[in-house]
Amino acid sequence: MADILILSAHPDLAQSQVHRSLSDACGATGLAQVEHRDLYALYPDYLIDVAAEQAALAPARLVVWQHPIHWYSMPALMKLWVDEVLSFGWAYGPGGTALRGKDLWLVTSTGGPEDSYRPDRYNRYFFDAFLPPYDQTAALCGMRFLPPLVLHGAHRVDAAGLKAHVDTFITRLASYPDWPEIEQLPECVQCEVPAGERPVD
Repeated sequence: MADILILSAHPDLAQSQVHRSLSDACGATGLAQVEHRDLYALYPDYLIDVAAEQAALAPARLVVWQHPIHWYSMPALMKLWVDEVLSFGWAYGPGGTALRGKDLWLVTSTGGPEDSYRPDRYNRYFFDAFLPPYDQTAALCGMRFLPPLVLHGAHRVDAAGLKAHVDTFITRLASYPDWPEIEQLPECVQCEVPAGERPVD
């Protein structure tokens, strides 16, 4: 039973040196508490096995979403996973407590360099401005959203920068939950959804 569940979602993993390196490193660590699931390999037809995904989530204390930023958000299959797996009455809403108390960690990359995420540059906002949907998704499910691990300018990263990023990722997995910043985070926000606010199927 894995304490850490990594859900990777890259539409063309073979062409991504960053996410391929992260995924390869997961398999090479030998960390028994880590389960790695490549969503695009599992579901090339986009037909997600919801029961299997929910079962994989059940034992995890840390859920990792590992994906590149696509149009300021997550890739299509990752979004479909969220839509279908995090269901009303299971992940949130009345009786939806399956994920309560777990941690959610975003491990992501951007094509643009960090300084492109500024009000005076072409991305117009600091990168943190694109994170509220992740934070609120976690909160609605009773999860704690941990500070993301972000690699900017992924297309141009050199070997040393990539190695440092992968090393940080693996070190964090191996040391979870003993991260200094976790002690500074508040408890999970409780966002209760009244039963009457959703139609009955």
